[in-house]
Amino acid sequence: MEVCRPLKTDDKLKHRPLNPYRFFRGMICLVVFLSTAFMLLAYLGPGAVLFRYLSIHYSRKATSFFFGLWLSMWPFLFEKINGTKVVFSGDDVPRKERILIIVNHRTEVDWMYLWDLAMRKGCLGYIKYILKSSLMKLPVLGWGFHVLEFISVDRKWETDETILHQMLSTFKNPRDPLWLALFPEGTDFTEEKCEKSKKFAAEVGLPVLTNVLLPKTRGFCLCLETLRGSFDAVYDLTIAYKRQCPFFLDNVFGVDPSEVHIHIQRIPINNIPTSDAEAAAWLTNRFKVKDELLSDFKSQGQFPDQKPEEQLSTLQSLLNFTVIIALTTIFTYLTFSYKLCMVYVSLACLYLAYITRCKIFPMPLEFLPFVKGKKDD
Repeated sequence: MEVCRPLKTDDKLKHRPLNPYRFFRGMICLVVFLSTAFMLLAYLGPGAVLFRYLSIHYSRKATSFFFGLWLSMWPFLFEKINGTKVVFSGDDVPRKERILIIVNHRTEVDWMYLWDLAMRKGCLGYIKYILKSSLMKLPVLGWGFHVLEFISVDRKWETDETILHQMLSTFKNPRDPLWLALFPEGTDFTEEKCEKSKKFAAEVGLPVLTNVLLPKTRGFCLCLETLRGSFDAVYDLTIAYKRQCPFFLDNVFGVDPSEVHIHIQRIPINNIPTSDAEAAAWLTNRFKVKDELLSDFKSQGQFPDQKPEEQLSTLQSLLNFTVIIALTTIFTYLTFSYKLCMVYVSLACLYLAYITRCKIFPMPLEFLPFVKGKKDD
């Protein structure tokens, strides 16, 4: 999962040209997203984190509700403002399952389109990503990733294994909805990386893939080993784009993509092998299937078993947006009207920066009478 690259200047390949209207609209959207994120994090972020000392379960419910409202603005931008068509195919997805998601990594914004599916299934605020640690250094957004319990890794298994196991162990409570998203390729797809992947696969006798990179299996196996008992299923998602792959600023300015296609295959957790070796082979085989799906997509322009998916409610999206803008307006007024609030915001920013940098996730205080015996919360 990566952000973000400059907007390409070659408008000939874009679905829509970058005209002054789209540029101005995109800049407004960017300012709105960043300002609302900052105010929500400053006023609600510290409370959400500190509430973990009393109950992780209820802290997650509160975080999911408030920050889920903010996340819902992204699908609204993609589908309602930019006019991007999101097409789902494959298996039907039950609502509110606890799942592990494996996704191919075509470009830096793949992860954002998972929100379109999660929003439709009532799990927008409960989706967690495993991402590279450098993204946690992004101003404001890095704080949000931490509050939402995204798992950061350094791509060095010697250090990542311990961190990953510690974080995954906190997600065992079956009362907490969970969508854990993993990009097993470890980086976004490029032709150069693909050539290196094919060369390595040929050397070690693994499938030579042309549309995806050979998956890294250890993180996937650790996710299964730690959370198998609480997962309902693994969702194998394959993402493809009409015309060309978009970048972050393409989304902001609404020039690309015209269509996003997401193919879903739901595999019950009991159908996944239990041994690491067999699970690794199973994952590699799934990416072989992804490779074939993407080859067919290139020739046919769609995935098989395309299904009509419920449209996002414009009314609900506008209501969510209104709530976020109202809260941001109130928080902004308090910040610039009262010195005490200004001091609070400054301290909140220092606190969020500190816990994000040090990867601090408070655990319940067991000595409190109403917390004792409820460690799993």
